[in-house]
Amino acid sequence: MRNQGIGSWPARRNRKTPGRTALLHEGRAIDYAGLHDRCTRLAHVLRDAGVGRGDRVAYLGPNHPAFLETLFATGLLGAVFVPLNTRLAVPELLHQLTDSGSRVLVHAVQPDGRVADLATGAGVTTLLAVQAGPGPAYEELLAAADTDPVDEEVRHEDVCLIMYTSGTTGRSKGAVLTHGNIIWNSLNVLVDTDLAVDEVALVAAPLFHTAALNMSCLPTLLKGGTVLLESSFDADRSLRLVERHRVTCMFGVPTMYDAMAAAPGWAGADLSSLRILLCGGAPVPSRTARAYLDRGLAFVQGYGMTETAPGALVLDRADSLSRAGSAGVPHFFTDVRVLRPSGEEASPGEKGEVVVAGPNVTPGYWNLPEATAAAFLDGGRFRSGDVATVDADGYVRLVDRLKDVIISGGENIYPAEVEDALLGHPDVAEAAVIGVPDPKWGEVGRAVVVPHPGAALTAEELIAHLEGRLARYKIPRSVVLVPELPRNAAGKLLKQPIRARYGTGA
Repeated sequence: MRNQGIGSWPARRNRKTPGRTALLHEGRAIDYAGLHDRCTRLAHVLRDAGVGRGDRVAYLGPNHPAFLETLFATGLLGAVFVPLNTRLAVPELLHQLTDSGSRVLVHAVQPDGRVADLATGAGVTTLLAVQAGPGPAYEELLAAADTDPVDEEVRHEDVCLIMYTSGTTGRSKGAVLTHGNIIWNSLNVLVDTDLAVDEVALVAAPLFHTAALNMSCLPTLLKGGTVLLESSFDADRSLRLVERHRVTCMFGVPTMYDAMAAAPGWAGADLSSLRILLCGGAPVPSRTARAYLDRGLAFVQGYGMTETAPGALVLDRADSLSRAGSAGVPHFFTDVRVLRPSGEEASPGEKGEVVVAGPNVTPGYWNLPEATAAAFLDGGRFRSGDVATVDADGYVRLVDRLKDVIISGGENIYPAEVEDALLGHPDVAEAAVIGVPDPKWGEVGRAVVVPHPGAALTAEELIAHLEGRLARYKIPRSVVLVPELPRNAAGKLLKQPIRARYGTGA
Protein backbone atom coordinates (compact mmCIF):
# COMPACT_ATOMS: atom_id res chain seq x y z
CA MET A 1 0.00 0.00 0.00
CA ARG A 2 1.14 3.52 -0.77
CA ASN A 3 -1.01 4.86 2.06
CA GLN A 4 1.03 4.91 5.28
CA GLY A 5 -1.57 6.92 7.20
CA ILE A 6 -4.40 5.85 9.47
CA GLY A 7 -6.81 5.74 6.54
CA SER A 8 -5.16 2.46 5.58
CA TRP A 9 -5.84 0.84 8.97
CA PRO A 10 -9.17 -0.81 8.04
CA ALA A 11 -7.56 -2.37 4.94
CA ARG A 12 -4.56 -3.55 6.92
CA ARG A 13 -6.79 -5.00 9.65
CA ASN A 14 -9.01 -6.63 7.00
CA ARG A 15 -6.08 -8.62 5.63
CA LYS A 16 -5.10 -9.78 9.12
CA THR A 17 -8.33 -10.19 11.12
CA PRO A 18 -11.33 -9.67 8.78
CA GLY A 19 -13.83 -11.59 10.91
CA ARG A 20 -12.95 -10.02 14.24
CA THR A 21 -15.47 -7.47 15.57
CA ALA A 22 -14.23 -3.91 15.17
CA LEU A 23 -17.22 -1.86 16.36
CA LEU A 24 -20.29 -2.41 18.48
CA HIS A 25 -22.97 0.28 18.50
CA GLU A 26 -26.56 0.03 19.70
CA GLY A 27 -26.73 -3.71 19.13
CA ARG A 28 -25.04 -3.57 15.72
CA ALA A 29 -21.68 -5.26 15.12
CA ILE A 30 -19.25 -4.35 12.33
CA ASP A 31 -16.27 -6.62 11.72
CA TYR A 32 -13.00 -5.44 10.22
CA ALA A 33 -13.98 -6.67 6.75
CA GLY A 34 -17.19 -4.67 6.99
CA LEU A 35 -15.37 -1.59 8.29
CA HIS A 36 -12.92 -1.77 5.39
CA ASP A 37 -15.79 -2.11 2.90
CA ARG A 38 -17.76 0.79 4.36
CA CYS A 39 -14.74 3.12 4.54
CA THR A 40 -13.84 2.31 0.94
CA ARG A 41 -17.39 3.04 -0.23
CA LEU A 42 -17.47 6.31 1.71
CA ALA A 43 -14.14 7.35 0.21
CA HIS A 44 -15.70 6.97 -3.24
CA VAL A 45 -18.77 8.96 -2.13
CA LEU A 46 -16.54 11.77 -0.89
CA ARG A 47 -14.40 11.68 -4.03
CA ASP A 48 -17.55 11.94 -6.17
CA ALA A 49 -18.48 14.99 -4.09
CA GLY A 50 -15.21 16.62 -5.13
CA VAL A 51 -13.07 15.80 -2.11
CA GLY A 52 -9.40 15.38 -2.91
CA ARG A 53 -6.03 15.62 -1.24
CA GLY A 54 -5.95 18.29 1.46
CA ASP A 55 -9.68 19.08 1.35
CA ARG A 56 -11.45 19.29 4.69
CA VAL A 57 -14.40 17.10 5.66
CA ALA A 58 -16.25 17.92 8.90
CA TYR A 59 -18.34 15.65 11.12
CA LEU A 60 -21.02 16.80 13.56
CA GLY A 61 -22.77 14.26 15.72
CA PRO A 62 -22.50 11.97 18.74
CA ASN A 63 -20.37 8.85 18.85
CA HIS A 64 -21.38 6.66 15.92
CA PRO A 65 -19.61 4.31 13.46
CA ALA A 66 -20.01 7.04 10.82
CA PHE A 67 -17.61 9.25 12.80
CA LEU A 68 -14.81 6.70 12.43
CA GLU A 69 -15.79 5.78 8.88
CA THR A 70 -15.55 9.44 7.89
CA LEU A 71 -12.17 9.74 9.60
CA PHE A 72 -10.77 6.68 7.80
CA ALA A 73 -12.35 7.58 4.45
CA THR A 74 -10.86 11.07 4.45
CA GLY A 75 -7.54 9.45 5.35
CA LEU A 76 -7.83 7.15 2.34
CA LEU A 77 -8.11 10.20 0.07
CA GLY A 78 -5.36 12.22 1.73
CA ALA A 79 -8.07 14.65 2.86
CA VAL A 80 -8.38 16.21 6.32
CA PHE A 81 -10.96 15.29 8.98
CA VAL A 82 -12.52 18.04 11.13
CA PRO A 83 -14.46 16.71 14.15
CA LEU A 84 -16.93 19.22 15.58
CA ASN A 85 -18.02 19.47 19.20
CA THR A 86 -21.79 18.90 19.39
CA ARG A 87 -21.96 21.01 22.56
CA LEU A 88 -20.89 24.21 20.83
CA ALA A 89 -23.24 27.01 19.93
CA VAL A 90 -23.95 27.88 16.31
CA PRO A 91 -21.54 30.87 16.12
CA GLU A 92 -18.72 28.69 17.46
CA LEU A 93 -19.45 25.93 14.94
CA LEU A 94 -19.67 28.45 12.11
CA HIS A 95 -16.24 29.76 12.99
CA GLN A 96 -14.72 26.29 12.89
CA LEU A 97 -16.36 25.32 9.60
CA THR A 98 -15.37 28.60 7.99
CA ASP A 99 -11.87 28.67 9.44
CA SER A 100 -11.13 25.12 8.31
CA GLY A 101 -12.71 25.68 4.90
CA SER A 102 -14.64 22.41 5.18
CA ARG A 103 -16.44 21.62 1.93
CA VAL A 104 -18.38 18.58 3.16
CA LEU A 105 -20.32 18.14 6.41
CA VAL A 106 -21.35 14.68 7.54
CA HIS A 107 -23.93 15.03 10.28
CA ALA A 108 -26.25 13.08 12.53
CA VAL A 109 -29.72 14.18 13.58
CA GLN A 110 -29.78 17.76 14.84
CA PRO A 111 -33.27 18.34 16.25
CA ASP A 112 -32.79 22.10 16.45
CA GLY A 113 -32.42 22.33 12.68
CA ARG A 114 -29.06 24.07 12.89
CA VAL A 115 -27.29 21.97 10.22
CA ALA A 116 -28.90 23.81 7.31
CA ASP A 117 -28.03 27.15 8.92
CA LEU A 118 -24.44 26.00 9.43
CA ALA A 119 -24.12 24.82 5.84
CA THR A 120 -25.41 28.11 4.48
CA GLY A 121 -23.39 30.29 6.83
CA ALA A 122 -20.14 28.38 6.36
CA GLY A 123 -20.43 27.76 2.63
CA VAL A 124 -20.40 23.97 2.91
CA THR A 125 -21.09 22.54 -0.55
CA THR A 126 -22.17 19.00 0.41
CA LEU A 127 -24.18 17.56 3.30
CA LEU A 128 -24.41 13.84 4.13
CA ALA A 129 -27.13 12.86 6.62
CA VAL A 130 -26.18 9.89 8.79
CA GLN A 131 -29.80 9.59 9.88
CA ALA A 132 -32.47 12.19 9.11
CA GLY A 133 -31.84 15.74 8.06
CA PRO A 134 -30.66 17.84 5.13
CA GLY A 135 -28.51 16.15 2.51
CA PRO A 136 -28.49 12.71 0.85
CA ALA A 137 -28.91 9.68 3.11
CA TYR A 138 -25.57 8.29 4.24
CA GLU A 139 -26.52 4.60 4.14
CA GLU A 140 -28.13 4.86 0.70
CA LEU A 141 -25.01 6.49 -0.71
CA LEU A 142 -22.79 3.78 0.75
CA ALA A 143 -24.98 0.99 -0.60
CA ALA A 144 -24.69 2.38 -4.14
CA ALA A 145 -21.02 3.32 -3.98
CA ASP A 146 -18.02 1.80 -5.75
CA THR A 147 -15.93 -0.79 -3.87
CA ASP A 148 -12.70 -0.55 -5.88
CA PRO A 149 -9.61 -0.18 -3.67
CA VAL A 150 -8.47 3.36 -2.91
CA ASP A 151 -4.72 3.73 -2.54
CA GLU A 152 -3.65 7.35 -2.58
CA GLU A 153 -0.13 8.06 -1.40
CA VAL A 154 -0.36 9.37 2.17
CA ARG A 155 2.73 9.97 4.30
CA HIS A 156 3.20 10.34 8.03
CA GLU A 157 3.82 14.07 7.70
CA ASP A 158 0.53 14.69 5.85
CA VAL A 159 -2.26 16.38 7.81
CA CYS A 160 -4.81 13.90 9.16
CA LEU A 161 -7.17 16.07 11.17
CA ILE A 162 -7.79 19.54 12.54
CA MET A 163 -9.06 19.45 16.11
CA TYR A 164 -10.25 22.76 17.49
CA THR A 165 -9.20 23.79 20.96
CA SER A 166 -10.54 26.82 22.81
CA GLY A 167 -8.26 29.80 22.44
CA THR A 168 -7.11 32.26 25.07
CA THR A 169 -7.95 35.15 22.73
CA GLY A 170 -11.63 34.26 22.47
CA ARG A 171 -11.43 32.28 19.21
CA SER A 172 -10.83 28.55 18.99
CA LYS A 173 -7.65 27.45 17.24
CA GLY A 174 -7.34 24.46 14.95
CA ALA A 175 -4.59 22.17 16.19
CA VAL A 176 -3.16 20.30 13.21
CA LEU A 177 -2.44 16.62 13.80
CA THR A 178 -0.60 14.62 11.18
CA HIS A 179 -0.95 10.92 10.51
CA GLY A 180 2.43 10.49 12.15
CA ASN A 181 1.31 12.37 15.26
CA ILE A 182 -1.61 9.99 15.75
CA ILE A 183 0.38 6.86 14.89
CA TRP A 184 3.15 7.69 17.37
CA ASN A 185 0.61 8.55 20.06
CA SER A 186 -1.06 5.17 19.46
CA LEU A 187 2.31 3.46 19.80
CA ASN A 188 2.84 5.28 23.10
CA VAL A 189 -0.50 3.94 24.33
CA LEU A 190 0.28 0.39 23.22
CA VAL A 191 3.66 0.46 24.97
CA ASP A 192 2.57 2.16 28.18
CA THR A 193 -0.85 0.58 28.79
CA ASP A 194 -0.36 -2.96 27.43
CA LEU A 195 -3.44 -3.06 25.20
CA ALA A 196 -4.15 -6.63 24.08
CA VAL A 197 -5.59 -8.14 20.89
CA ASP A 198 -8.72 -9.20 22.79
CA GLU A 199 -9.39 -5.71 24.16
CA VAL A 200 -13.00 -4.59 24.43
CA ALA A 201 -12.90 -0.83 24.92
CA LEU A 202 -15.94 1.08 26.10
CA VAL A 203 -15.90 4.54 24.51
CA ALA A 204 -18.65 6.67 26.03
CA ALA A 205 -16.69 9.93 26.20
CA PRO A 206 -17.17 11.98 23.01
CA LEU A 207 -14.87 11.14 20.11
CA PHE A 208 -14.61 14.82 19.15
CA HIS A 209 -12.27 15.10 22.15
CA THR A 210 -8.75 13.94 21.54
CA ALA A 211 -8.48 11.65 24.59
CA ALA A 212 -11.43 9.40 23.75
CA LEU A 213 -10.38 9.19 20.11
CA ASN A 214 -6.62 8.92 20.37
CA MET A 215 -6.00 7.38 23.80
CA SER A 216 -8.66 4.69 23.67
CA CYS A 217 -10.52 4.21 20.38
CA LEU A 218 -7.79 4.32 17.72
CA PRO A 219 -5.16 2.36 19.70
CA THR A 220 -7.73 -0.40 20.25
CA LEU A 221 -8.51 -0.56 16.52
CA LEU A 222 -4.80 -0.54 15.68
CA LYS A 223 -4.33 -3.54 17.96
CA GLY A 224 -7.32 -5.34 16.46
CA GLY A 225 -9.63 -5.14 19.48
CA THR A 226 -13.29 -4.19 19.71
CA VAL A 227 -14.58 -0.68 20.33
CA LEU A 228 -17.96 -0.47 22.05
CA LEU A 229 -19.30 2.94 21.01
CA GLU A 230 -21.86 4.73 23.14
CA SER A 231 -23.62 7.80 21.79
CA SER A 232 -23.59 9.37 25.24
CA PHE A 233 -22.51 8.50 28.76
CA ASP A 234 -24.86 7.04 31.33
CA ALA A 235 -23.31 5.70 34.52
CA ASP A 236 -25.69 2.81 35.22
CA ARG A 237 -25.80 1.77 31.57
CA SER A 238 -21.98 1.79 31.45
CA LEU A 239 -21.87 -0.61 34.40
CA ARG A 240 -24.31 -2.93 32.63
CA LEU A 241 -22.30 -2.78 29.41
CA VAL A 242 -19.12 -3.75 31.27
CA GLU A 243 -20.89 -6.86 32.52
CA ARG A 244 -22.66 -7.77 29.28
CA HIS A 245 -19.74 -7.32 26.90
CA ARG A 246 -16.93 -8.17 29.34
CA VAL A 247 -15.36 -4.77 28.78
CA THR A 248 -11.61 -4.80 29.46
CA CYS A 249 -10.72 -1.14 28.95
CA MET A 250 -12.40 2.24 29.18
CA PHE A 251 -11.51 5.91 29.15
CA GLY A 252 -13.21 8.58 31.21
CA VAL A 253 -12.71 11.87 32.97
CA PRO A 254 -12.93 11.83 36.80
CA THR A 255 -16.56 13.01 36.82
CA MET A 256 -17.57 9.98 34.72
CA TYR A 257 -15.85 7.59 37.11
CA ASP A 258 -17.42 9.39 40.09
CA ALA A 259 -20.87 9.00 38.51
CA MET A 260 -20.33 5.27 38.01
CA ALA A 261 -19.19 4.82 41.61
CA ALA A 262 -22.30 6.69 42.80
CA ALA A 263 -24.72 4.82 40.52
CA PRO A 264 -27.30 2.43 42.06
CA GLY A 265 -25.78 -0.52 40.22
CA TRP A 266 -22.23 0.07 41.47
CA ALA A 267 -22.24 -2.23 44.50
CA GLY A 268 -23.52 -5.27 42.60
CA ALA A 269 -21.75 -4.68 39.27
CA ASP A 270 -19.40 -7.37 37.98
CA LEU A 271 -16.26 -5.44 37.05
CA SER A 272 -13.93 -8.43 36.96
CA SER A 273 -13.25 -8.10 33.24
CA LEU A 274 -11.78 -4.58 33.54
CA ARG A 275 -8.00 -4.46 33.14
CA ILE A 276 -7.34 -0.85 32.15
CA LEU A 277 -9.06 2.30 33.40
CA LEU A 278 -7.67 5.27 31.50
CA CYS A 279 -8.35 8.61 33.15
CA GLY A 280 -7.47 12.10 31.96
CA GLY A 281 -8.83 15.58 31.45
CA ALA A 282 -8.30 16.50 35.12
CA PRO A 283 -6.38 15.16 38.13
CA VAL A 284 -7.94 12.09 39.73
CA PRO A 285 -9.23 12.98 43.23
CA SER A 286 -8.13 10.63 45.99
CA ARG A 287 -11.76 9.79 46.80
CA THR A 288 -12.26 8.63 43.21
CA ALA A 289 -9.12 6.53 43.22
CA ARG A 290 -10.09 4.95 46.55
CA ALA A 291 -13.54 3.89 45.30
CA TYR A 292 -11.92 1.88 42.50
CA LEU A 293 -8.98 0.62 44.52
CA ASP A 294 -11.52 -0.83 46.95
CA ARG A 295 -12.90 -2.83 44.01
CA GLY A 296 -9.43 -4.06 43.03
CA LEU A 297 -9.13 -1.56 40.18
CA ALA A 298 -6.64 1.27 39.61
CA PHE A 299 -6.27 4.06 37.12
CA VAL A 300 -3.76 4.72 34.39
CA GLN A 301 -3.71 8.49 34.80
CA GLY A 302 -2.44 10.76 32.08
CA TYR A 303 -1.68 14.34 31.19
CA GLY A 304 -1.69 15.81 27.75
CA MET A 305 -3.38 18.23 25.40
CA THR A 306 -4.87 18.31 21.95
CA GLU A 307 -1.58 19.59 20.56
CA THR A 308 0.28 16.45 21.70
CA ALA A 309 -2.30 14.08 20.21
CA PRO A 310 -2.75 14.03 23.34
CA GLY A 311 -0.42 11.88 25.46
CA ALA A 312 2.50 13.59 27.21
CA LEU A 313 2.74 12.08 30.70
CA VAL A 314 1.40 8.83 32.11
CA LEU A 315 1.14 7.46 35.64
CA ASP A 316 0.99 3.69 35.65
CA ARG A 317 -1.77 2.06 37.66
CA ALA A 318 0.86 0.50 39.96
CA ASP A 319 1.78 4.03 41.05
CA SER A 320 -1.74 5.43 41.20
CA LEU A 321 -1.89 5.35 44.99
CA SER A 322 1.75 5.86 46.02
CA ARG A 323 2.15 8.73 43.52
CA ALA A 324 -1.37 10.14 43.87
CA GLY A 325 -1.52 13.69 42.54
CA SER A 326 1.34 13.18 40.12
CA ALA A 327 0.83 13.28 36.35
CA GLY A 328 3.51 10.62 35.96
CA VAL A 329 6.49 10.34 33.64
CA PRO A 330 6.80 10.95 29.89
CA HIS A 331 5.27 8.49 27.45
CA PHE A 332 7.78 6.14 25.85
CA PHE A 333 8.37 8.08 22.62
CA THR A 334 7.75 11.53 24.10
CA ASP A 335 10.04 13.89 25.98
CA VAL A 336 8.75 16.25 28.67
CA ARG A 337 10.80 18.85 30.51
CA VAL A 338 10.01 21.46 33.15
CA LEU A 339 11.82 24.69 32.37
CA ARG A 340 12.55 27.95 34.14
CA PRO A 341 11.65 31.17 32.30
CA SER A 342 15.32 31.35 31.27
CA GLY A 343 14.95 28.04 29.44
CA GLU A 344 17.08 26.06 31.86
CA GLU A 345 15.91 22.84 33.47
CA ALA A 346 14.06 23.44 36.73
CA SER A 347 15.55 21.84 39.83
CA PRO A 348 13.57 19.13 41.65
CA GLY A 349 10.63 20.79 43.39
CA GLU A 350 11.07 24.06 41.50
CA LYS A 351 8.15 25.40 39.46
CA GLY A 352 8.55 25.73 35.72
CA GLU A 353 6.66 25.46 32.45
CA VAL A 354 5.97 22.03 30.95
CA VAL A 355 7.36 21.70 27.42
CA VAL A 356 6.82 18.65 25.22
CA ALA A 357 8.73 17.26 22.26
CA GLY A 358 8.30 14.13 20.21
CA PRO A 359 6.72 12.70 17.06
CA ASN A 360 3.23 13.08 18.57
CA VAL A 361 3.50 16.88 18.87
CA THR A 362 1.51 19.06 16.46
CA PRO A 363 3.36 20.95 13.72
CA GLY A 364 1.20 23.97 14.58
CA TYR A 365 -2.17 25.68 14.33
CA TRP A 366 -4.25 25.87 11.18
CA ASN A 367 -3.57 29.13 9.31
CA LEU A 368 -2.13 30.78 12.45
CA PRO A 369 1.62 31.18 11.87
CA GLU A 370 2.07 33.69 14.70
CA ALA A 371 0.28 31.51 17.23
CA THR A 372 2.33 28.54 16.01
CA ALA A 373 5.60 30.40 16.41
CA ALA A 374 4.64 31.55 19.91
CA ALA A 375 3.78 27.99 20.94
CA PHE A 376 7.23 26.53 20.29
CA LEU A 377 10.69 26.96 21.73
CA ASP A 378 13.80 26.31 19.67
CA GLY A 379 14.15 22.65 18.80
CA GLY A 380 10.45 22.05 18.30
CA ARG A 381 9.52 21.91 21.97
CA PHE A 382 5.86 22.75 22.52
CA ARG A 383 5.02 25.17 25.32
CA SER A 384 2.09 23.76 27.26
CA GLY A 385 1.36 26.90 29.27
CA ASP A 386 1.10 24.69 32.36
CA VAL A 387 3.28 25.06 35.43
CA ALA A 388 4.62 21.98 37.19
CA THR A 389 7.32 20.60 39.44
CA VAL A 390 9.33 17.45 38.88
CA ASP A 391 10.73 15.29 41.68
CA ALA A 392 14.08 13.54 41.89
CA ASP A 393 12.58 10.41 40.28
CA GLY A 394 11.26 12.28 37.27
CA TYR A 395 7.58 12.33 38.25
CA VAL A 396 5.81 15.53 37.20
CA ARG A 397 3.15 17.27 39.28
CA LEU A 398 0.98 20.00 37.77
CA VAL A 399 0.56 22.95 40.12
CA ASP A 400 -0.80 25.90 38.16
CA ARG A 401 -1.87 27.12 34.72
CA LEU A 402 -0.21 29.92 32.85
CA LYS A 403 -3.21 30.19 30.57
CA ASP A 404 -5.78 30.29 33.39
CA VAL A 405 -7.70 27.44 31.79
CA ILE A 406 -10.59 26.08 33.84
CA ILE A 407 -11.02 22.30 33.58
CA SER A 408 -14.63 21.40 34.29
CA GLY A 409 -15.54 17.74 33.98
CA GLY A 410 -12.72 17.24 31.50
CA GLU A 411 -13.77 20.20 29.33
CA ASN A 412 -11.38 23.11 28.91
CA ILE A 413 -12.89 26.55 29.53
CA TYR A 414 -10.74 29.53 28.64
CA PRO A 415 -11.72 32.66 30.63
CA ALA A 416 -10.85 35.13 27.84
CA GLU A 417 -13.48 33.60 25.55
CA VAL A 418 -16.18 33.80 28.23
CA GLU A 419 -15.09 37.30 29.28
CA ASP A 420 -15.38 38.45 25.68
CA ALA A 421 -18.96 37.18 25.52
CA LEU A 422 -19.82 38.85 28.84
CA LEU A 423 -18.44 42.16 27.63
CA GLY A 424 -20.87 41.95 24.72
CA HIS A 425 -23.68 42.81 27.15
CA PRO A 426 -24.34 46.55 27.02
CA ASP A 427 -24.47 46.89 30.82
CA VAL A 428 -21.13 45.17 31.52
CA ALA A 429 -18.12 47.41 32.07
CA GLU A 430 -15.56 44.82 33.14
CA ALA A 431 -15.53 41.05 33.54
CA ALA A 432 -13.21 38.39 34.86
CA VAL A 433 -13.87 34.64 34.88
CA ILE A 434 -12.22 32.33 37.38
CA GLY A 435 -12.56 28.70 38.36
CA VAL A 436 -14.12 27.75 41.69
CA PRO A 437 -14.22 24.29 43.29
CA ASP A 438 -17.20 22.09 42.52
CA PRO A 439 -17.83 18.67 44.11
CA LYS A 440 -19.16 17.15 40.87
CA TRP A 441 -17.19 18.81 38.06
CA GLY A 442 -13.91 19.51 39.85
CA GLU A 443 -14.28 23.20 39.11
CA VAL A 444 -16.74 25.46 37.34
CA GLY A 445 -16.62 29.01 36.06
CA ARG A 446 -17.55 32.05 38.10
CA ALA A 447 -18.01 35.47 36.49
CA VAL A 448 -16.93 38.51 38.48
CA VAL A 449 -18.56 41.46 36.77
CA VAL A 450 -18.49 45.26 37.10
CA PRO A 451 -21.73 46.82 35.77
CA HIS A 452 -21.80 50.21 34.12
CA PRO A 453 -22.79 52.97 36.58
CA GLY A 454 -26.53 53.10 37.03
CA ALA A 455 -27.17 49.76 35.29
CA ALA A 456 -29.72 47.45 36.94
CA LEU A 457 -27.85 44.28 35.99
CA THR A 458 -28.72 40.86 37.45
CA ALA A 459 -26.91 37.53 37.46
CA GLU A 460 -29.89 35.89 35.75
CA GLU A 461 -29.80 38.44 32.94
CA LEU A 462 -26.11 37.77 32.33
CA ILE A 463 -26.57 34.01 32.20
CA ALA A 464 -29.44 34.43 29.74
CA HIS A 465 -27.20 36.68 27.62
CA LEU A 466 -24.66 33.85 27.27
CA GLU A 467 -27.22 31.22 26.30
CA GLY A 468 -26.79 30.43 22.61
CA ARG A 469 -23.53 32.38 22.40
CA LEU A 470 -21.41 29.81 24.19
CA ALA A 471 -21.57 26.10 24.79
CA ARG A 472 -23.48 25.43 28.00
CA TYR A 473 -20.45 24.02 29.81
CA LYS A 474 -18.63 27.32 29.26
CA ILE A 475 -21.36 29.41 30.87
CA PRO A 476 -20.41 30.36 34.44
CA ARG A 477 -22.41 28.65 37.17
CA SER A 478 -22.36 31.77 39.34
CA VAL A 479 -22.03 35.53 38.94
CA VAL A 480 -20.68 38.05 41.44
CA LEU A 481 -21.45 41.75 40.81
CA VAL A 482 -18.69 44.04 42.16
CA PRO A 483 -17.88 47.77 42.02
CA GLU A 484 -14.35 47.31 40.60
CA LEU A 485 -11.68 44.79 39.62
CA PRO A 486 -7.99 45.00 40.52
CA ARG A 487 -5.60 45.92 37.70
CA ASN A 488 -1.91 46.61 37.48
CA ALA A 489 -0.30 49.82 36.24
CA ALA A 490 -0.57 48.63 32.65
CA GLY A 491 -4.29 48.04 33.05
CA LYS A 492 -4.07 44.23 33.05
CA LEU A 493 -6.51 42.33 35.24
CA LEU A 494 -4.88 40.77 38.28
CA LYS A 495 -6.44 37.32 38.44
CA GLN A 496 -4.78 36.16 41.63
CA PRO A 497 -6.40 38.79 43.90
CA ILE A 498 -9.70 38.08 42.15
CA ARG A 499 -9.35 34.37 42.88
CA ALA A 500 -8.35 35.05 46.47
CA ARG A 501 -11.38 37.22 47.14
CA TYR A 502 -14.07 35.59 45.00
CA GLY A 503 -12.80 32.07 44.36
CA THR A 504 -14.32 30.37 47.39
CA GLY A 505 -17.76 30.13 48.92
CA ALA A 506 -21.17 29.94 47.33
